[in-house]
Amino acid sequence: MNVGTLDRKSLFLLLGGLAGIAILRFGVYGDHQAPLVAPVDSIPMGEKRLQRLRELAATVGAREAVLKQATAELESREKGMLKADTVPQAQALLQEVIRSVGAANGIDARGMEDWRFKPMANDYGEVSVTVGFACGIEQLVNFLTALANEPELLATNSIQVTGGADKGKKIQVRLSLSGVVPRKLIPERRGASAF
Repeated sequence: MNVGTLDRKSLFLLLGGLAGIAILRFGVYGDHQAPLVAPVDSIPMGEKRLQRLRELAATVGAREAVLKQATAELESREKGMLKADTVPQAQALLQEVIRSVGAANGIDARGMEDWRFKPMANDYGEVSVTVGFACGIEQLVNFLTALANEPELLATNSIQVTGGADKGKKIQVRLSLSGVVPRKLIPERRGASAF
C-alpha cells in the first residue's frame, strides 16, 4: 500500500461519516418536533383547575382583611410594651416609671436594688427592677393603683412590706416591677443545658 491509496481511503471514510451525520441530523432527527397531542379529558380538568383558582382568588380579599385585623389587634396589644433599644434602657425606663409615679404619691423611690431579664415565650422578654423605699400604707395603696393605670404593660412581681418603729408609721417596701419588651432585646444564654 502506498501513501496515495491510504489517503484516498481515509477521505472516503471521512466523507461517508459526514454523509451519515447529515442524514441523521436532517433526516431522522430534523428540526421538526412531534406534534403535541392533548389528552382527551384536558378540557374538563382545565375547567376544574380554573374553578379552583377562582375560588382561591375569591378568598384573597377575606384573608387580607383577617390579616389587617390581626395586625391591628397585635399593634394595640403591643402598644404597652416598653420602647427601648437595649435591656438597660428598658430597665431605666421601668425605674423612671417607679420614680415618677412614686413622686406623684409623695414617695422617694430612687435606688435600684436589683435588675433582671428573661425570655417570655418566643416573641417577648421580661425585664424587671427592684427598688426599696419608705412610705405610709395609704401612699403604697395609691402608688400601686397609679402603677396599674400606667399605659405600659407592667406587673408587680413581688412586694415585701415590713413595719417600721418610727412614730410616723412609715413602712419599708421592697417592690419588684416587670415590663414586657421585644424578644430581640434579651440576649441568648450560652452553655445552658436543657432538661
